Amino acid sequence: MSTLLIVYHTRTGGSRQMAESAADAAREHGPVLVMTADQAGPADLLKAGGYLFCEPENLAAISGVMKDFFDRCYYPVLGRIEGRPYAQMVCAGSDGENAVRQTARIATGWRLKEVQPPLIVCTHAQTPEAILAEKTIPEADLAKCREIGAALAAGLAMGVF
Repeated sequence: MSTLLIVYHTRTGGSRQMAESAADAAREHGPVLVMTADQAGPADLLKAGGYLFCEPENLAAISGVMKDFFDRCYYPVLGRIEGRPYAQMVCAGSDGENAVRQTARIATGWRLKEVQPPLIVCTHAQTPEAILAEKTIPEADLAKCREIGAALAAGLAMGVF
């Protein structure tokens, strides 16, 4: 059975809550590996059948730790994971669109198949204090994360992707 790899980064807890919610729902359908971006590497991507990338948007871009994950992994797996399914979730203070575009460009280079539209959870954190504060993601948004995790894992388990 194919494993769903969930890679995330967080400094204030928002992306972690999103990733954990997705993982909890995904586990009902098959094996799930949840890793922080600083721990995940090429071997983890190669072992998995599909991916969920979950990151904060920092300064209108993917977080540096997530960027480092993609930098470390890009060439070692290039041409070896083509066609595998992926989805993405972004925890943003405003719009999150640029982080979505950056991850989608990387996934396009890997020739991954986007199987769900990106989920952007907006915290509306706009002051230094709000941006740096620990986040609490609303239940309605966590439910959307669970839907994405369950759908990805179910699709992998059924061989739909």
